[in-house]
Amino acid sequence: MFVDRAIVSFRAGDGGDGSRSFRREKFIPRGGPDGGDGGKGGDIVLVSSPVCQSLTDFKYQRQFVAENGGPGSRRKCTGRNGADIVLQVPAGTVVKTFPDEKLILDFDRVGHEFVLARGGKGGRGNVHFKSSVNQAPRRAEKGEKGEAIQVVLELKLIAFAGLVGLPNAGKSTLISKISAARPKIADYPFTTLTPNLGVVDFRGRSMIVADIPGILEGAHRGEGMGLEFLRHIERTRVLMFIIDVSPFSTLPPLEALRVLENELASYRARLLQKKLLVVANKIDMAAADRSAIAGLRNACRRRKIPCVEISALKETNLVKLKQALFQFHESD
Repeated sequence: MFVDRAIVSFRAGDGGDGSRSFRREKFIPRGGPDGGDGGKGGDIVLVSSPVCQSLTDFKYQRQFVAENGGPGSRRKCTGRNGADIVLQVPAGTVVKTFPDEKLILDFDRVGHEFVLARGGKGGRGNVHFKSSVNQAPRRAEKGEKGEAIQVVLELKLIAFAGLVGLPNAGKSTLISKISAARPKIADYPFTTLTPNLGVVDFRGRSMIVADIPGILEGAHRGEGMGLEFLRHIERTRVLMFIIDVSPFSTLPPLEALRVLENELASYRARLLQKKLLVVANKIDMAAADRSAIAGLRNACRRRKIPCVEISALKETNLVKLKQALFQFHESD
């Protein structure tokens, strides 16, 4: 199951209490204070891992509490430190406060480690409070409370290019042809229910491409699947608009492009400031409207947007598409 958002509570361990022990041995009836310090509470640590691909673990467990530190004991012995909880999150995870969702940290690379909640310090034992005027202190400190925080974990996939299109535009077929990704493919809308990642190789180079579930007109109002998954293209450098130019398309090519751009602008206007690549798909259909395809091509030429005409199913012009994509990669 792919999970890309979770609300989770974390609490670090409390520090152990200091000891109020006194030295009592044979022939040393008044040995003085020897109470040790309490141990430190365990931390909550998040680590971005290449192995972890979604936030599924946080769907089933929404609370994490680290171990408390042990109390101090006699003979100046320090209590045991509480064990840390180290949790793996995917690279691309954003940590925000809840409920105001202010940014705490962005795990934008693999191997990033962050202490989200620190364990409390252990209390000092009575040995620390001995003085010339107080030879037998009965005072010891309580351990500090560990930090507690509730956060939103939100995954934004890290990919160079994102595939955006209306339902049944052929995005899943395309990513299956240019990479080793094997998404579900069918002839009905919304076969892609979760984002898919694929690694595209070309002449000894590679890049990651993300396939985003189909967008309907009115998605910003919650229609269809809404804009729930568009967070995954926020990190991409290139947006690939997959336009269905077959006679079975629900919208003419230029209208489909307009709808996609409007919905992206409604979600976040700066998305359209990214590099754009228009892909006219399904040109293998015999009844494809050549004048409509030419209109799309001319509109892209006027706006200086590269336009590649392909058939993902027949693998027509896929090398040309990869060339266009990797030109963006080289110029980045």
